[in-house]
Amino acid sequence: MRYLREAKAELTAAQKMPYTAPNLILEAVRKAQAAIYHSLGAPAFIEKAVREASEKKEATGDPVLKCLLDIQKMVQQLTQLEDVDEEKAMKQVDNLIQLASEIVQVLTGEKA
Repeated sequence: MRYLREAKAELTAAQKMPYTAPNLILEAVRKAQAAIYHSLGAPAFIEKAVREASEKKEATGDPVLKCLLDIQKMVQQLTQLEDVDEEKAMKQVDNLIQLASEIVQVLTGEKA
């Protein structure tokens, strides 16, 4: 839950301080991703599984793994792009935070 609160705070700060938005957006994405990994119970294992699956570059039939891979792709895209459309990125991150909130709620039973 802490990671979700921090992700929301980072996104809000990015909206208020455009000069630091790229870094804050990236932190918000990483914290939303961490919230999901922690809610699954074994963040180090989940991170390793996602990394290995992304290296294989083959389609997965597991919807949870596919979702985690999509989130990982978003994180990679935001870290590799220097000239990011900040408004579009903030909308994507907001959607990701909402998704992470729903996932955490389903897995933990706690409302984010």
